[in-house]
Amino acid sequence: MTAYRTADVDGFSIFYREAGEPGAPKLLLLHGFPSSSHMFRDLIPLLADGFHIVAPDLPGFGRSDMPEARAFTYTFDHIADIIDRFTEVVGFDRYALYVFDYGAPTGFRLALKHPERIAAIISQNGNAYEEGLSEGWNPIRSYWQDPSPANREALRGFLKPETTAWQYTHGAPADAISPDGYSLDSFYLARPGAHEVQLDLFSDYKSNIALYPAFQAYFRTHKPPFLAAWGKNDPFFLPPGAEAFKRDMPDAVVRFFDTGHFALETHAKEIAAAIDDFLR
Repeated sequence: MTAYRTADVDGFSIFYREAGEPGAPKLLLLHGFPSSSHMFRDLIPLLADGFHIVAPDLPGFGRSDMPEARAFTYTFDHIADIIDRFTEVVGFDRYALYVFDYGAPTGFRLALKHPERIAAIISQNGNAYEEGLSEGWNPIRSYWQDPSPANREALRGFLKPETTAWQYTHGAPADAISPDGYSLDSFYLARPGAHEVQLDLFSDYKSNIALYPAFQAYFRTHKPPFLAAWGKNDPFFLPPGAEAFKRDMPDAVVRFFDTGHFALETHAKEIAAAIDDFLR
């Protein structure tokens, strides 16, 4: 059974899903843009018999606190710091990481800070290499190069409901995507102030790319057991980004699935089986 809880992280409220027995090996699930821990609704029951699973909503996402952008610094460093403290609050002292999209630069920061806490990493379309970035990032790159009001305004198209739905359906099997996921994401994105939060994070995403060499050095140095489970039709994070992990971790396992960015929407059972085989 999945429990739905809230943790007080130094005054910041973090909503999370929890399942499995507390004595089992720990697995931390970190979602991406523009989703929440809801994206793991199918995966959690498939793994709960063997793992103690915790899946938080990142700060500014889902049911976790979303302070106004003018009152809170929305950077990936700040998000990672809060999630780092969250793991301590819920007693996750050593754990495997499942990272997706925004969850990847968040989780990889945790690994850099506490390599001794990371038992293994599963990256599902969670990038750490330049070759993994598609041309779909070009409008955001333009904003990094020239953070003008016009370039910021141009990024609001990424926050429209039809764009969120497209992220779910592009490259996925026809008629296989439930509308529940993207409808919930659009609900959260429609909250007052949510767009400014996300635009600030678009701006700061360049800090993740700046850390790619540090992430890669961590992989080479610590060589954590690593599984890349990739929706091969992802329009943002390309298959070469998955293959690149083997450059720094030759023993990394790379699995491709014939689906899109939100691979769990169509291949939760297959990915759960891959994770189970990999972690056990």
